[in-house]
Amino acid sequence: MLKHLHIQNYALISHLDIDFGAGFSVLTGETGAGKSIILGALALVLGARADSKVITDGEDKCIIEAEFDEGIIRRELYSNGKSRSFVDDSVVTLQELKVLANKLIDIHSQHANLLIENADFQLEVVDAVAQNEALRETYSIDFESYTASVEALHKLQALAKKSQQDADYIQYRFKQLDEAELQEGELEELEQEQYQLSHAEEIQQALQTAVEALSGEQGSAIDALRACRLDDAAPELQERIESARIEIQDIAEEAERMMNRIEMDPQRLEWVEERIGMLEELKHKFSAETIAELIAMRDELAEQVNRLDSFDFDIDQAQKEVTAKRAILTKSAKALTESRKAVIKPICGRLVEGLKRLGVTHAKVEIPVLATEDFTPSGCDEVQIHFAANLNQSLRNVSEVASGGEISRLMLCVKAMIASTKGLPTIIFDEIDTGVSGDIATQMAAIMREMAKSRQIIAITHLPQIAALGESHYKVYKADTATRTETHISRLNEEERIQEIASMLSGKNTTEAAIKTAKELLCCH
Repeated sequence: MLKHLHIQNYALISHLDIDFGAGFSVLTGETGAGKSIILGALALVLGARADSKVITDGEDKCIIEAEFDEGIIRRELYSNGKSRSFVDDSVVTLQELKVLANKLIDIHSQHANLLIENADFQLEVVDAVAQNEALRETYSIDFESYTASVEALHKLQALAKKSQQDADYIQYRFKQLDEAELQEGELEELEQEQYQLSHAEEIQQALQTAVEALSGEQGSAIDALRACRLDDAAPELQERIESARIEIQDIAEEAERMMNRIEMDPQRLEWVEERIGMLEELKHKFSAETIAELIAMRDELAEQVNRLDSFDFDIDQAQKEVTAKRAILTKSAKALTESRKAVIKPICGRLVEGLKRLGVTHAKVEIPVLATEDFTPSGCDEVQIHFAANLNQSLRNVSEVASGGEISRLMLCVKAMIASTKGLPTIIFDEIDTGVSGDIATQMAAIMREMAKSRQIIAITHLPQIAALGESHYKVYKADTATRTETHISRLNEEERIQEIASMLSGKNTTEAAIKTAKELLCCH
């Protein structure tokens, strides 16, 4: 239940605080007084799209705070277009706010009557009465699973088609890389070998010089170190000299072995250079930086070549999965359809009963459940409310035959029917009485008052018959200050109610007759 509403710096409202009670409350006021402003502020705190233009001129931000039995929701909107949402002072996302708000309150705006013509809304009404949420959840899971498997099949089929079209090109590219017998690190080794082969004579001479210096017969480094004896004078240094001699001996032997291995081989050099050229050409052709990248491309192409042979099997398996999931989905859809069809007759009966109470004496309602061509996110059913108001009128889609007043009455009957099943603690009706008057308005008010026995009902109205049935009466009005016009709201006492209802009956110049009628309306209820 909505207990308190606080609005600050929103449109024509600089500061507003109002308490709401349980039961049936009515809001009245002249056209343009600001009823829609208050409703817009409430919609904003419930997650509606924010627009910084609603902030009062000259202010940096506006604040709307709504206190419910379940907690406090606050929305702050800033002049830079940003906004923040809070639940009990904890920051929440706008989506989280909307989810919570949908469980707390339903605002039936002036344009919501048009929903009765919407096929999705009509289906929601049937589902609300059927209370088939568990079946819809099961169907939704099965639908997503089926849809995913169908998408996977289509992707596989598209890939198979494209791969088949590209088969020759794929195999050609794979053959080029495969026949190259690529080895990771090969290019670096070949480049090193190329350098050695092309500089064999210089390398041999350099190695020869090193060997002579280290271990030659003419004053080599090894002989000099071997002649150095410091055992008694400096044993630690002698040990290091001996270690150096052994290392130099090893280096000299390795240099000699290398020198003997190096040969001038023009044929080998030619092959190495050709191999390097071929590898560089492949890198350029395949836009690769390294041989490792070429190897990865080769392996990927190999998988594509192998996949060409396995597509038929994979597609067959995917088709079997689609068939199996379609069977599961069909079962879920059938259960959902049956739950809907089971409540169609009771729904029609309750709507006819309600419409007759609201003056549509010869009302007839039928709701065909039609099968859709394929699965949809909401099932395999399309619901249409067919309506006739007169004896000589055939049943047709409600959007084609119902007048504005009849749609208002039908919508109220729908709301009254589904209110208990949805369990919403608060419903706000914004001029649901459009197109009705007199006794019909009184009956509409009586229905809302009955609904208010189990939940909070707030009705914004221009009709005195409805205003008179409210258990609490609030007036929205404008007042001027020295610099601006502001919207206010106040709860009326008994005498103020009489004056307000009388003015609704006769206009600004309230007559004695209007006052008498206002008292009679209030006394009757």
